[in-house]
Amino acid sequence: MSSTKRERLAISRPVEGAAGKTGTWRVFRPVVDKEKCNECGLCQTYCPDGTIDQELNIDLNFCKGCGICANECPKKAITMIREEK
Repeated sequence: MSSTKRERLAISRPVEGAAGKTGTWRVFRPVVDKEKCNECGLCQTYCPDGTIDQELNIDLNFCKGCGICANECPKKAITMIREEK
């Protein structure tokens, strides 16, 4: 992991809503290939729900599975896979 720290302008953290945690109804979930990842932080920057932390771990309790992180990853290190119930 690189020693440089990424800065965030606004910090918001997801919380449980009236319908429960988002992860209970998600259809697709992101999976990160750490071998391909160059730790650029674009996935964290573009995540609309703030579910990706500084170490680029994805909080699947709140991830909606929108796929923006996978779409914005320049190394294609994030793939969306269908959830199995």
